[in-house]
Amino acid sequence: MTEPSGIRAPGDWTEPEKDLWAAFRRGVVHDLRTGIPERDDPATDRAWGPERTVRAEVIATLLLDGPPAEPGRVACVKLSGARISGQLNLSGGQVTPYVELHDCHFDQQILLPECQFTTLRMVHCSIPRLEAARLTTTGDLHLPQCAIEGGIRLTDAHIGTDLLLNQLTVGRDRHGRAIAADGLSVAQDVEAELMDVTGEISLRSARIGGRLSLRGSLLHNPYGRYALNAARVTVEHTLYLSAGWMATGGDSGGTPPAGVRTRNFSCEGAVRLDDGRFGNAVIITRARFRLTGSQQLSLRRIQTPELRFTLGQPPTGTVSLAGARVGNLTDTRQSWPESGGLDLAGFSYTTLSPAGAFPLRDRIAWLAAATPEYSPEPYEHLAAALRAGGEDSDAREVLLAKQRRRREALPLAGTLWGYLQDITVGYGYRPGRAAVWMAVLWAIGATFFSLHAPPALKPDEAPHWSAPLYALDLLLPVIDLGQDSAWKPSGGAQWAATVLVLLGWILATTVAAGASRLLRRG
Repeated sequence: MTEPSGIRAPGDWTEPEKDLWAAFRRGVVHDLRTGIPERDDPATDRAWGPERTVRAEVIATLLLDGPPAEPGRVACVKLSGARISGQLNLSGGQVTPYVELHDCHFDQQILLPECQFTTLRMVHCSIPRLEAARLTTTGDLHLPQCAIEGGIRLTDAHIGTDLLLNQLTVGRDRHGRAIAADGLSVAQDVEAELMDVTGEISLRSARIGGRLSLRGSLLHNPYGRYALNAARVTVEHTLYLSAGWMATGGDSGGTPPAGVRTRNFSCEGAVRLDDGRFGNAVIITRARFRLTGSQQLSLRRIQTPELRFTLGQPPTGTVSLAGARVGNLTDTRQSWPESGGLDLAGFSYTTLSPAGAFPLRDRIAWLAAATPEYSPEPYEHLAAALRAGGEDSDAREVLLAKQRRRREALPLAGTLWGYLQDITVGYGYRPGRAAVWMAVLWAIGATFFSLHAPPALKPDEAPHWSAPLYALDLLLPVIDLGQDSAWKPSGGAQWAATVLVLLGWILATTVAAGASRLLRRG
């Protein structure tokens, strides 16, 4: 069928370009692939002949000022296996047609700043660099399996639905950033799984309406401080820094079927999630962090209903949760660095659910490793979480450990007094020990006063002398058995009576306080 004059492809276009013109009007794929994998690989060094070459200006013409679609068709650019010569520059343009490019090789960087698309998909393409600051799409932006040597810029971009970056290989720009996406806004999910990134991923102040998944990705930045800089990021659902796998249909993550190989998340360089907000959870599991010097895995002041931190081995640098607020904390003992590598100042959590054996002594050592200088807050937060889980006895042990840690920072007099409190009443957290000491003191007092009977205050009115009752009367200040008010000790017996009265007050108060706590818990 002959096309009407006026909507024919320009005469100076090549045959592949004229065929693309026709495919555009019909809304079908223009496939220039040979079927030979080695020749169709967009990263190959093999020459792409003129029969597989399309000029970038031709694609720009079709997207910005293309011919009308054939009746009953939807115009779109679907191009596969082509070399795009020249620079594709759509800066500030409004692109209405759907765009899908497969296995294409671009000679020069793509310029899309402030451009508007419906949906843009580039799959398994080789691109020197992608400049797309303030890009807007009403649909998806897909870049899966692409190789982008000079990095991606998506600063302040707005993606209407999903951003797909699975299996992306990306290098750094002259500023050291591989993906510069500060202020990025994505209405639904960001799928960035099984990526291989050299340089920094910057997502500062980004807003993501669904989940942010970096499952199985390899982040490597030997040129700067951060491998992932996502300070103030907002993720409405879940952040995944965990293992990933690739299924036949291209989906990854979740639980892989039997026999499917997985790849752990790996990061060489600092991670910064400071002040992040996560609506559902932060999942950091089956991940490896190699940090050097002052680099940190920094989760300062994050807020999330759940933090799952279950690693096979601890990060080599520092983990900071200073000021973070977490609902449920799921962790393992081997996930945390040793002394000096953990900062929990101001870290609060509501409940604990360890993913493996985490004995109380190790949990207390976990706090000690996080606080080189004494601070009561970490111990109080742990005790509150244990009480919330019904572990009242463990909570008391934590508070006792807090007092023992505090004792180390006291002067000599305070330290000695602390030791006395610990030995006798366990700082009030072991009231049963106070009762035992009271029984011991009662036995000693009864023995002493049986050998040193005091004279009666009024011999004619004094009750029958009983050394055990007299010692008990001194030790129990709230009970009057009549002995203390009728007999008067003198000399050494007077000093012994004074000591028993003082110790009795201390021990009785401790027992009463302990009983009160138990009744409140009951």
